Formats: sequence, structure tokens, C-alpha cells
Amino acid sequence: MTLHYQLDGPEEAPVLVLSNSMGTTLSLWQPQLKALTQRFRVLRYDTHGHGQTTKRGKVTLAQLGEDVISLLDHLNIAKAYFCGISVGGLTGLWLARFAPERFYALAVANTAAKIGDQASWLSRARAVRQEGMDVVAAGTADRWFTHEFRQHNPDVVERLVHQLAQMDAEGYAEGCEALAGADLRAEVSAITAPVLVIAGQFDPVTTVADAEYLCNNIADSQCVTLPASHLSNVEAAVEFTGALLTYFGDRNGR
Repeated sequence: MTLHYQLDGPEEAPVLVLSNSMGTTLSLWQPQLKALTQRFRVLRYDTHGHGQTTKRGKVTLAQLGEDVISLLDHLNIAKAYFCGISVGGLTGLWLARFAPERFYALAVANTAAKIGDQASWLSRARAVRQEGMDVVAAGTADRWFTHEFRQHNPDVVERLVHQLAQMDAEGYAEGCEALAGADLRAEVSAITAPVLVIAGQFDPVTTVADAEYLCNNIADSQCVTLPASHLSNVEAAVEFTGALLTYFGDRNGR
């Protein structure tokens, strides 16, 4: 298995897969871990080109989704819950559309049917290859967190931005190229799986309007807006965790 993963929680509990955002690792979910492992067997993994995952090379959104299916197969997990944030959320939308039989329910946070535009992602990929990760890390705190959160939680912000700056530039660039070609706007209306859509009220990357588009097009969906920017699971950790537990609890075993 080329994906680095970690399992926490009781072995007999239902599995919940957590998928991180661009420029982060499975440690992004630490704020949720204590509460989620009381009810779930939590499966976290480092996505393509991130953290300790050794997988490299050209990647597409479909391959990011198939990585999750391969991981479930590797661990003999027939069916699970899923939560992803940002590109992890977009991965969740792909799974909801093309592999719904593998999931009881899914949550997608701070994401969109299409995140950003092709030219910007390709430009970012070129920039990190030429100049390194510092060129991305410099302005990331402003996108990931509100000004208030940055003021009151400088250690949290610094740790995540430092982690981004240390990320493998080529792996990150490959993720940018995957997002450049990822577009599910023609597919989301065909999703039949139950989906919770979580938005950040102050998210400049994937907006509340992006979340409303998903909820308006996915038949079995609910929308929750949290007082946060792009990394809502960190900035509004208690509310985020509560939304997951409530939504998945209502669909226990279904």
C-alpha cells in the first residue's frame, strides 16, 4: 500500500474515513479524533504526494477517489462513512457519485463541484516547482483562517503553515494539476448517496454559494454553515465535530 494511513478507535466500531486538504496531512484531523473515536474506527490517510505517502506521479480526481477505494479494499472494509475537507471534500463528491455502494453517508466540507480555475492551479504548480513551497505558504494563513482566529491561535496557525512549507513541492504540484482538471458540475445532480455539506461562513476559497450549489443539486443532502474560513474543522472544531456526529448518527448502519 503506497498510502500512509492510521487507524484509531475500537475495532468493532463502524469505519469513518477522513481525507485532508491540500498542503496538510492526516494530523489535520487531530481536533476531531477524541470525540470521533468514541463512536467510530477512524481511518486517516495522507493523500497523494502529501505527508508520508510515497505515491507520486500524474494524478486525477478519479485516481484520488480510487485511492480511497483501494485503501478500503486493502483493509477489507466493505462499507464506511466518509468525511473530506477541501480537495478531500471533492474526493468525497467523486466517491458519492461513482462508488456510493461503499459508503453509508458522506460529509464534504469547504469544497465545491469545481474548486478555482484551471489556469490558477497550473500557475501554482509551476510556481512551487520553480520557487519551492514558501511561495504558497506565504499567503496561506489568510485563506485558511479568519483574522480573529489567527490573532487568538497563532501557534495552531504557525504549525499548519510550517507543515505546508515543508511539504514535498512535486507532490503538491501534482495535486494542483489534479484540481486543475477536476470538475464535477455535470455530475453532482446524479449523486444519490446521503451527503452533508459543510461550509465556512468566511471561506474565500470555497464559498457558501458553492455549498448551496451542491445542496441544491444533490437530492439527499443537508447544508451546515460554520463560523470559520477554509479549514473549518480546525477553526470551528467543536461545531464541526458535532455536525458530523449528528449527521452520521442519524444514519447509523444505513
